[in-house]
Amino acid sequence: MQKVIKDYIEKVLEKEVVLEKPKDISLGHFATPVAFSLAKEFRKSPLIIAEELALKFNDSEIFEKVEAVKGFINFKLSNGFLEKLSKEALSLGENFAKEDTKKESILLEYVSANPTGPLHIGHARGAILGDALARVGKHLGFEITREYYVNDAGAQMDMLGLSVSLAGRDFVLNEDVDYPETYYRGDYLIDIAKKIYELHGADIFHDETRFREMAVFAKDIVIEIITNDLKDAGIEFDNFVSEASLYDAWLDTKKVLLDNGSLYVKDEKLFLKSTLHGDDNDRVVVRENGVPTYLAGDIIYHKDKFDRGYDHYINIWGADHHGYIKRVHAAMEFLGNSSDRLEILLSQMVQLLKGGEPYKMSKRAGNVILMSDIVEEIGSDTLRFVFLTKKSDTHLEFDLDMLKNQDSSNPIFYINYAYARINQVFKKSEKSFDDVLDVSYENMNQDALNLVYESLLLPSVLEEAFAKRDMQKITDYLYNIASSVHRFYNEHRIVGNENQEQYLKVFSLCALSIRVGLNLLGIKAKEVM
Repeated sequence: MQKVIKDYIEKVLEKEVVLEKPKDISLGHFATPVAFSLAKEFRKSPLIIAEELALKFNDSEIFEKVEAVKGFINFKLSNGFLEKLSKEALSLGENFAKEDTKKESILLEYVSANPTGPLHIGHARGAILGDALARVGKHLGFEITREYYVNDAGAQMDMLGLSVSLAGRDFVLNEDVDYPETYYRGDYLIDIAKKIYELHGADIFHDETRFREMAVFAKDIVIEIITNDLKDAGIEFDNFVSEASLYDAWLDTKKVLLDNGSLYVKDEKLFLKSTLHGDDNDRVVVRENGVPTYLAGDIIYHKDKFDRGYDHYINIWGADHHGYIKRVHAAMEFLGNSSDRLEILLSQMVQLLKGGEPYKMSKRAGNVILMSDIVEEIGSDTLRFVFLTKKSDTHLEFDLDMLKNQDSSNPIFYINYAYARINQVFKKSEKSFDDVLDVSYENMNQDALNLVYESLLLPSVLEEAFAKRDMQKITDYLYNIASSVHRFYNEHRIVGNENQEQYLKVFSLCALSIRVGLNLLGIKAKEVM
């Protein structure tokens, strides 16, 4: 709707305009301050310019009223135009706000947790953001590939092999074990050790030359655990890329960087000149023992990404990876790729409470809160919604007990209740959504028209949310429209009212926006509560 209005206004005025939504809807549905930007060119007061430009819309069927107010031009949409847009939206159904025009291709990488244990609640935040971004982006016409980068090379794999060995010796062989300061822990490792014991016997746990073999075996099981946990939350991927599989390309990649002068040797280490692109320090890519660093793996992987020819690349990383942004951007520039095409979003950690107290760590995972435990306790829909109520780069704290409340303090309940309430009204009226598709908005009261307008804002909300990578704009919108539905229901008798048919059509439009909006967040609207 907003795009249609903006295009129409620009066509009439033959000027580009900024279109705003007044906080007070009684002033109009949209407004533009274009007169202020034209004051110097026209050598007139913005108030006079606004009055002159407003007259150009006198014969418009789109607007009921266009008036100049303190230099702004305010536009109030006509009932007929709102009715036309409503019928189009209702006819589209689940395709409402969907764009068929093919836009840029995007490789979206998220989660990419080390395959050394089940996902914890911090991983879940990036996973849910990535999945919601992919859903909304695809709805808007972007070609999106969802990718998980499996970090199955490097020190974490050595640590995984050691940890499986320790679990096997302690819990399978019942030996007295001296634990090092750092190792992975959790019941999942005991289960893996038992499987290894059944296949290979006891000696493998004491043979350091087979630790990598145990790590690879454990990695495959952990990846299966991770993918199952993600599926339980409605999250799937198109690609899984193994870090270990990419290292064959390191020598070629290193040669390119050496040939163009992007690397240098110091203290028997190989450094990337990342300070040339804004990094605080140059970074080591090969240690003195000849082993590539984690950054080398990132360079190979991102070169592989760019070689696949997408228009744009988005990574969702944990906030602890902030320092890697400039060094990876620098590497891409050195390899001849524009770092502007690589966008990195950071996901802050999450603090969980239960009854106002910190949530207890999972015994199965050792020292973290498992994503699967929270999904089991509150359900994936609730988890998804609450994780999207704040932008990912801000701190998030929530209480699980609050999310079990059946009132407005629990946002997903409140929204689902509005949707279920609409369905109950239709059931009571013995009408269906199709029955009211052609009902006229003539002489409709202002409260109902405001609900129509709010429901038709979904496309612009989705556009802005995706452009700003901020799914909070969608959760806020859904909460607000649910609040409007509840208020209208409490203030107006619907079934049996002389305006029943109009009200039912308005409610059907509200239901559509709620259903489509929730679906794009990976949540199915509840028809009955």
